[in-house]
Amino acid sequence: MKVLLVDDDATLRRTLGIGLRAAGHEVLVAADGRTALQAAREDRPDIIVLDLGLPDLTGFEVLRRVRAWSTVPVVVLSARAESAEKVEALDLGADDYVTKPFGMEELLARVRAAARRAGSDVPVLTAGDLVIDLPARRVTKAGVVVRLTPTEWGLLEMLVRTPGRLVSQQDLLHEVWGPTYSRETNYLRVYVGGLRKKLEDDPSSPRHLITEPGMGYRFEV
Repeated sequence: MKVLLVDDDATLRRTLGIGLRAAGHEVLVAADGRTALQAAREDRPDIIVLDLGLPDLTGFEVLRRVRAWSTVPVVVLSARAESAEKVEALDLGADDYVTKPFGMEELLARVRAAARRAGSDVPVLTAGDLVIDLPARRVTKAGVVVRLTPTEWGLLEMLVRTPGRLVSQQDLLHEVWGPTYSRETNYLRVYVGGLRKKLEDDPSSPRHLITEPGMGYRFEV
């Protein structure tokens, strides 16, 4: 699996990285929250190991932003053993909470378990005659490959990772165009319109790419 390891402690990053690689995982590292969000968006890890004590954004905020568009398993690491911290992390969507100090074997087992509970961490979604293969970044419609631009793919991937769930306009703009974008909703109209032309049987009456006026979009299977 591709593991995104987020921790501001360089020694711990190095130690955990060695252990994860020895277990056969590919390891990406981030020392702060913004780098972690960028890596989550661009590198598409299979699982995130997330420390709560980061220098810029809190781990809670990173988790909240990731959960706005992704169901990737997240294992939280923290020296905070208080029940309230665990409850908050789990309520925000963490899949597990590991209190420091911990053993490497325990962490590896927790990572395996979180990935296993998540079902397929390499999802392929079928919706009507559409087959959307996220790991392969490939879409077919009635067996024919559909070519998407990188921006179209970014939008589709955000919506497909949480099928049926509303994704806000702001979250789509932040994650696809970047954190400085929040009000350019015309971008969304243009690109979602392009996706409908490529993926919907009747773009004027979409079945899958649904607009929630003034709020955002959802992908219906």
